[in-house]
Amino acid sequence: MKETQGKLFGKWDVNVEVENPSLKQVISLTPVIFPHTFGRHAKKQFGKVKVNIVERLINKLMRGGTGRKVGGKVIRTHGRLQGKKMRVIKSVEKAFDIIYEKEKKNPLQLLIKAIENSAPREDITRVEMGGVSYQLAVDISATRSLDLALRNIALSSLMKCFDNEKSLAEALAEEIIYAAKGDIQNSYAVRRKDEIERIAKSAR
Repeated sequence: MKETQGKLFGKWDVNVEVENPSLKQVISLTPVIFPHTFGRHAKKQFGKVKVNIVERLINKLMRGGTGRKVGGKVIRTHGRLQGKKMRVIKSVEKAFDIIYEKEKKNPLQLLIKAIENSAPREDITRVEMGGVSYQLAVDISATRSLDLALRNIALSSLMKCFDNEKSLAEALAEEIIYAAKGDIQNSYAVRRKDEIERIAKSAR
């Protein structure tokens, strides 16, 4: 029992390395066996910063369908995962098992690497001056950068398993592995980061 104490899902060590200094401040690696805080952070300002990073990914996966084209697909999941946190937690646990089988590395470390490779450093904002609006490149905060990375990893997983024989766990494992390697061809999250930074660069 002592061996699994503080390990994620009773298997994975949470003592992993975060190389990006800005993301290090907002990524929580609090030792938890079961990543579920029952929304205790919801009404606290910046409360989500203290929520374990795996639970934040789980929360992103519970989103409904966008109902619009994303990456060439119209995603309409009709909220099949909304409120079904236990189901998503099991999918994430299974995804971590798949990652370990394929890569023989701590899945949590690969998730952190995937987030670092998917987190944009610049974004654009719309500025209006004299009745004329234009786009301006701005530095992005660490919290928003992390949110975008998690959102794109989750969205990619939903797209890959939508109308497909692939399960959510398999799609998530695949996206984390590709993103951790910085594979711009196969990872939607890394490709989206590159696109955001490219647009920001042209708006400087």
